[in-house]
Amino acid sequence: MSELNNYQSEGQVFERDWSAYYNAVVGRPPRDTLLKALGYFDIESLNRNETSVLYSRFAVDLGCGEGRDTVELLRRGWRVLAMDGEAEAIARLLERPDINRQLLETRVVAFQDVMLPESVDLVNASFSLPFCSPESFPSLWEKIISSLRSGGRFCRQLFGNHDSWAIYASMNHHTRQQVEMLLQPFEIEILQEEDHPGKTPIGEEKHWHIFHIVARKK
Repeated sequence: MSELNNYQSEGQVFERDWSAYYNAVVGRPPRDTLLKALGYFDIESLNRNETSVLYSRFAVDLGCGEGRDTVELLRRGWRVLAMDGEAEAIARLLERPDINRQLLETRVVAFQDVMLPESVDLVNASFSLPFCSPESFPSLWEKIISSLRSGGRFCRQLFGNHDSWAIYASMNHHTRQQVEMLLQPFEIEILQEEDHPGKTPIGEEKHWHIFHIVARKK
């Protein structure tokens, strides 16, 4: 699947002050893509007359950061495996007063070393996958597909080839056609594209080219 990667290599490596980022997003609500995915699950549960007592769902929050999405999953009674390559992210998550530790497992692990469990209901990767190296992305993508059960969902963002961070060889970016190819194992429920100037959470000027995705595995 390496042919699906599209990035402009200028030998630059992306560097981020993750502490500053975590501080900037403190208190922000869960991502819309996660909320949309959870809404689809709720509709399915109503149609099947399921209850959270009878069926406890399992999610992987891949690149969980300080936990804005993990906390929402826990609040709704999901079991969650929260993973991030930054030890500070996991430490901040575990310090939060609004987590249910009985439902939470955490791991500090880099993308290239990620191992995912089987029969996962949801893989959430809010704004994290673009930070996987292009060399490791195809393997990670296959792991995500394999881990999801049929009917499981994947919600996340991918960066497009117009994004101003596409100059970084350490990140991965995709054209819309490539995104659609990646999603062939899924029924696409949401595929929204943004392509406009803006700012990062810490105030940097940036051109954003983002694909917001919610998809259901066939």
